[in-house]
Amino acid sequence: MSRFEDLRKQMIEYQMAARGLSDQAVLGAINAVPREAFVPTELVEFSYNDSPLPIAASQTISQPYIVALMTAALELKPEDRVLEIGTGSGYAAAVLAEISEQVFTVERHKILVDSARQILEDLGYSNIEVRHGDGTLGWPQRAPFDAIVVAAGGPKVPDTLKQQLAIGGRLLIPVGEDLRRQKLIRVRRVSEREYLEEDLGSVRFVPLIGAAGWADESASAPASEQISMTLPELIYESSEHFASIDHLKLDRLLERIGDSRLVLLGEASHGSAEFYEMRAKITQALIEKKGFVGVAVEADWPDASHIDRYIRGIASNPLLESKPFSRFPTWMWANHCVLAFTRWLKAHNEQISSPERRVGFYGLDLYSLDSSIEAVLGYLETVDPETAQVARERYGCLTPWTHDPALYGKIVMTQQYRACEDDVVAVLLDLLKKRLQYAQGDGDSFFDAQQNAHLIKNAERYYRTMYYAENNSWNQRDRHMFETLQSVLAYRGTQSKIVIWEHNSHIGDARATEMSARGEYNIGQLVRQKYGEQAYHIGFGTDHGTVAAASEWGGPMEIKQVQPSHIDSYERIFHDVHSDNFLLPLRTPMQEITRTRLLDERLERAIGVLYRPESELLSHYFYASLPRQFDEYIWFDETRAVKPLTTPSTRGTLDTFPFGL
Repeated sequence: MSRFEDLRKQMIEYQMAARGLSDQAVLGAINAVPREAFVPTELVEFSYNDSPLPIAASQTISQPYIVALMTAALELKPEDRVLEIGTGSGYAAAVLAEISEQVFTVERHKILVDSARQILEDLGYSNIEVRHGDGTLGWPQRAPFDAIVVAAGGPKVPDTLKQQLAIGGRLLIPVGEDLRRQKLIRVRRVSEREYLEEDLGSVRFVPLIGAAGWADESASAPASEQISMTLPELIYESSEHFASIDHLKLDRLLERIGDSRLVLLGEASHGSAEFYEMRAKITQALIEKKGFVGVAVEADWPDASHIDRYIRGIASNPLLESKPFSRFPTWMWANHCVLAFTRWLKAHNEQISSPERRVGFYGLDLYSLDSSIEAVLGYLETVDPETAQVARERYGCLTPWTHDPALYGKIVMTQQYRACEDDVVAVLLDLLKKRLQYAQGDGDSFFDAQQNAHLIKNAERYYRTMYYAENNSWNQRDRHMFETLQSVLAYRGTQSKIVIWEHNSHIGDARATEMSARGEYNIGQLVRQKYGEQAYHIGFGTDHGTVAAASEWGGPMEIKQVQPSHIDSYERIFHDVHSDNFLLPLRTPMQEITRTRLLDERLERAIGVLYRPESELLSHYFYASLPRQFDEYIWFDETRAVKPLTTPSTRGTLDTFPFGL
């Protein structure tokens, strides 16, 4: 028996059974849950003490006896569906889940939501669903509930929760107009309109904050007023308005971003100028005021490396050269917005004397097979000609297909040509084996070659699988982008901060969209799972205007009219707000009611490098819960198309995702 198991048995014997708690189902559940897993690391030795313990967001994990007492008072049965208000650490939810069939738990502090969800998943609790929201409003979409337990004290029993009880259901809540004098109340629903209340004794809990609880002092308007507002009115009250990007002050946004190590900046299309200009403005502020050292974008590594070398004073202006960004869609990065931002980056870096502190520009994508192969071979020819010859032979299997790598996927699929996986992996392994030797010569060049070799390995797998597992090829692409981001972070240092520029569909959490139901994930989900509150995800949206896009993959760029948003979409709600441009925070408590009202899944628009207005609903809308995707949302009611630079265009890879992203 482990030390914690022994402490758990002692806790049950001396803190619970000795006080008269004899419900064997509850005691068994308490014995089954490792309380130490829910306690902060620095307090783990006190896990089984007879007292509450502090956790994040100025909250507590309740005294073990109180958790057991309240669980027993719910009179749970194995088939019950339970709603918990106030997830906290997740410990009580785990205890409830040991007895009942399904537990739904709501928490207003996002940092606790993310932490509890991860702990519960790690412990294998598949019958618990965690939601970020206003617990006083309950969870109407999952009602009715056989039992509801509230882990915070309110001024009265919320009618919203009573109405979500099943007939015969039990509601347990601390109640008191004075937070120092609370009673634990059990409410039974006898019929459609009849409830019975019982006083179970004195308790003391943290205040129940929300629309039907205690008012949040930081709220922009009284809860009663906010409840009566329309959703567009709520959004107006909860957002920061600005006339133009030039006149926008970012101080409050930077406060909300705080000490985040990663800031993910999205876009609702690949061809709208306002999205690029706003991302540039935010990124400049993050570099100047918060020490960010890199920009990682949805572009191929070799193309982005031209910008990287240019802004660090190693090469001429890459956007005026013919080679980078010559593959479709050229306008996505070879445009005047990016050119202006590139020049700012160069000017900024020229003021920094130390090369290792200069801001870098990195490509995360994997479409550039031919450019990456050339980069790896060119590097090896310089530092190790013998290895270069071996690599050239190994890459030979891919050489016929580099200008049309999608064709390679077709050939492998029909087994007319063998896969090159072993050969391309071997080149990467050779590079890694000689890491120290090569890095001594030129660390930047070696890192560049290593990332290109990694890209080739992942691209080979991507094109090989795209024809028989579409969601798998999407996953492989975003996994590659996440791995590349990890490599950049490691290369720039353990405390380095990076800005990511990608489409909303990549940087928003995929678990909040219909992508998840298809088995797809994205870089936004992977970042949120690994970094939690240390990453800040910002989505962008628009209603109408013009956009630079093509009608088919590899086709010419056109300036197209963006159709007014669909009536059932998030975009229509934002269009109805009496402000053309605004920032809507979604993580902070003062926006809780607005966020809750936005949580229901709605249509959301995504325009990539392709835009097909004639089939817009089918081609460009998907269902999502926007507040779960993003921590903030930036709205431009009308947008204009980006202005491309003059660069040659070549036909590229096939459209591998419905939106052409």
